[in-house]
Amino acid sequence: MSDRNKGILLLLVSALGFSLMGAFVKLSGDLPTSQKAFFRNIVAAIITLGFVLYHKERVFGKKENQKLLLARSALGTVGIVLNFYAIDRLVLSDAEMLNKLSPFILIIFSAIFLNEVARRFQVMAVIVAFIGALFIIQPEFSVDIYPYIIGVLGAVFAAGAYTFLRVLGNKEKYYTVVFYFSFFATVVLLPFTIVFYEPMSVQQWIYLILAGACATAGQFGITLAYKFAPANEISIFFYSTVVYSALLSIVLFGQIPTLISVIGYIIIFGSSFYMFLKNNQTDMKQAK
Repeated sequence: MSDRNKGILLLLVSALGFSLMGAFVKLSGDLPTSQKAFFRNIVAAIITLGFVLYHKERVFGKKENQKLLLARSALGTVGIVLNFYAIDRLVLSDAEMLNKLSPFILIIFSAIFLNEVARRFQVMAVIVAFIGALFIIQPEFSVDIYPYIIGVLGAVFAAGAYTFLRVLGNKEKYYTVVFYFSFFATVVLLPFTIVFYEPMSVQQWIYLILAGACATAGQFGITLAYKFAPANEISIFFYSTVVYSALLSIVLFGQIPTLISVIGYIIIFGSSFYMFLKNNQTDMKQAK
């Protein structure tokens, strides 16, 4: 199997992991969002700590990277809480697609904060993607759109976290970054979990443990995928998570996305596919 195909396979597995995480979070029922996020992260922290210790790396990374790790973790924690809030209150595939706006928002943040020049086709892709988001949100300026706004904000904070990941680059091992983030989120969410704690059944415990395990698999999958192939060659396949989530929504929750939402999915996916093709064309020209 070529490295590119390995990357694609890992990305498909990663997308499935994140989709299952969302499904298990939703299946865990009427629990505080902070409690769900806490258990998702403590499971991930335990799993990734094993990787850090096995490879004999520094548990909390290098001293010179602490500000970057803290910023990435803080933004990522807020992003997860907002995403879980949206998952609980929206059709699963709607919440997932809104969260997938983060790559487009990352282009904006990279231009503003990292002085990376946004090409014209990237700007067009961002505009089209946000039009697609409006189809999903279907704004009526009522309280009903609140969860959709929260979902978009989750993508904004996720993009902020990814911006700091770009700055971190290869300065830290991927499992160290994931552990640091998961541990940080666990510590931050612990007081909220204690104050608002709701007793859980055995089934709810199992669902949240599985959510944490699937999220960890998803995180490792996407990180390893980009080691085998450049993001602009394979990132389009990560949108398979919306297909998985739509199927899980129908099978597990009997939730069928509206036709207008599906049009929004197609617009955002099309925008991403366009950017995928243009990036490949640019790389081929540069290679010549």
